[in-house]
Amino acid sequence: MSIEIVPATPADVPVITALIRALAEYERLAHECVATEAAVRATLFGPRPAAEVVLARVEGETAGFALFFPNYSTFLARPGLWLEDLFVQPTYRGRGVGRALLRWLAAEVTRRGGGRLEWSVLDWNEPAIRFYESLGARGMTEWTTYRVTGEALAALASEP
Repeated sequence: MSIEIVPATPADVPVITALIRALAEYERLAHECVATEAAVRATLFGPRPAAEVVLARVEGETAGFALFFPNYSTFLARPGLWLEDLFVQPTYRGRGVGRALLRWLAAEVTRRGGGRLEWSVLDWNEPAIRFYESLGARGMTEWTTYRVTGEALAALASEP
């Protein structure tokens, strides 16, 4: 089986949006997914792209995707990449697609002179955790992720 990793283009917006929805279903967060093709097109392929996407293709069929953007390590004084989402279609799982996507990302970090590739995983997602650990990734259990969104974000932004 040949796996090809290719940068997404604006023509891929419908498939990217479908993959985002499939990921939301898998993560039990479909009720939070409001992504539309218009929003994906504007934010990924507009004048200031917020992130990049690569697609994994197997025999011309889209098997999965990775969405990522640059980050920076102050301690390393080097850039890196934050992997926001990685998703492999169920029929392609266990066939090397996820590994191919992560290998491509690791190589891209290196090409960009970066020092690390980071991501988060839901604590209940044992298959993903085992997979990531098999690649040499380690959980950063001493760190807690915080998020400000919705009304709390608006309130914080409007403070005097």
